[in-house]
Amino acid sequence: MKEDALRALDEAVRVGASYADVRVARYRRLAVYAEDERIAHVGDDERYGFGVRVIADGAWGFASSDLVTADELLRIAREAVAIAKASATALERPVSLVPELARQEKFIGPCERNPFQVDMSEKTGLLLDINRRLLAHADIKKAHSRLYCDRIQRLLVTSEGSVLESDTTTTDSSYTATAIDQSDARSRTYHPPPRCAGYEHINVEDLLSNTERVAAQAAEHLRAPDCQPCVTDLVLNPGHLALTMHESIGHPTELDRALGMEESLAGRSFATPDKLGKLKYGSDMMSIIADNTLPGGLASIGFDDEGVAAQCWDLIRDGVFVGYGTSREVAGAIGLARSTGSCRADSYASIPIVRQNNFYLAPGKTPLSPEDLIADTKDGIYIEGRGSFSIDQMRLNFQFGGDAFWRIKDGKLAGMMKNVTYQAITPEFWGAMDAICDERFFVLDGVLNCGKGDPMQVARMSHGAATARFRQIRVGGATA
Repeated sequence: MKEDALRALDEAVRVGASYADVRVARYRRLAVYAEDERIAHVGDDERYGFGVRVIADGAWGFASSDLVTADELLRIAREAVAIAKASATALERPVSLVPELARQEKFIGPCERNPFQVDMSEKTGLLLDINRRLLAHADIKKAHSRLYCDRIQRLLVTSEGSVLESDTTTTDSSYTATAIDQSDARSRTYHPPPRCAGYEHINVEDLLSNTERVAAQAAEHLRAPDCQPCVTDLVLNPGHLALTMHESIGHPTELDRALGMEESLAGRSFATPDKLGKLKYGSDMMSIIADNTLPGGLASIGFDDEGVAAQCWDLIRDGVFVGYGTSREVAGAIGLARSTGSCRADSYASIPIVRQNNFYLAPGKTPLSPEDLIADTKDGIYIEGRGSFSIDQMRLNFQFGGDAFWRIKDGKLAGMMKNVTYQAITPEFWGAMDAICDERFFVLDGVLNCGKGDPMQVARMSHGAATARFRQIRVGGATA
């Protein structure tokens, strides 16, 4: 297949491409869902195909096929060039790519136990065992559990001389207990962070040992009092912060958004290039590091779909906005000499676009545990997990919920609450952060379903943090 892909490159150049790449990819995905005491769904599918991306007459052209043969590769290469030449008739400015050194490498992600070789009875048995334990609690009337795994194999060859291969596996698991009475229903979810790893990441003992806690908290959530509108301190755990960071930091620092290239899809950003090095994004203790080399990170795939190697760089340093995620095309628009390697596609049939990376909030340098942080908080709310959210197209005004909420009174957790949402403006919210737990309590969580583009593409990336506190945030506005 490698030789056929290289011949397709030659064909694209022969018919007029100034640049070309061929990406061949195979995707295997398995999802297993259990509802109560039955297996509700098993999905196991595989896709295999290739895409050819070219620049001709200064314009992009892209075409793809799921018929992976030597003749089809040549045909699609010619089609991609024809599309580029047609697009060039309406071109405002020619495409220009920042340089990237040619490399010949293979990246293999961590996988000690191939999830596709694990007997299905082991997977379904685990899910049913989880659900039975949840339903054993008198208040729990519904139980849902799931396992997901995939394997993605890529071959990328470019007309600049790169020949790159990767083989990565991802696993994920979660479950939800729902307590129901005559007038209400409330849930509690347990979702360990997903990983780029094999089935060894599925920790059976951990999943089972948390069922009693999750069921009891779902029942407590059902009977908890409503949150009243107020302004109070928030203590947010890493699983919750992952989504807040994703929406208020990850998307605004995608350079294509900041340049207005997604404007018609509610995709803009307040963090425009003129603010680089000037915008105070948050408090002095806020540093956000992007790192696509993190072991087990969902975006740790060796290289992006332009062949740019995984890297580490700053997005926010000591509260100041200093960096973006870029592609080779948009990097040059702000004078960067190299792309950050943030250009990925969700399929061989999709053209690569700028995507968020693995990134994390640097933990605090002073020893501090979540218990210490709560003890130091006189009045506030502690939030775990993810819930509903909304954020405007500039990524400024937002509202977030969560999965579980506790009132903090005089440094102690004083019972669960429900219907908690908080509202803020991005720089004001991050500017209100006054404490972060140390590295002992750092958790690398992740997002598997980030949507972007038209047609929509779905990508994944990891976001890490330790529990942090935010002073005097407006809470309860949605139900006021």
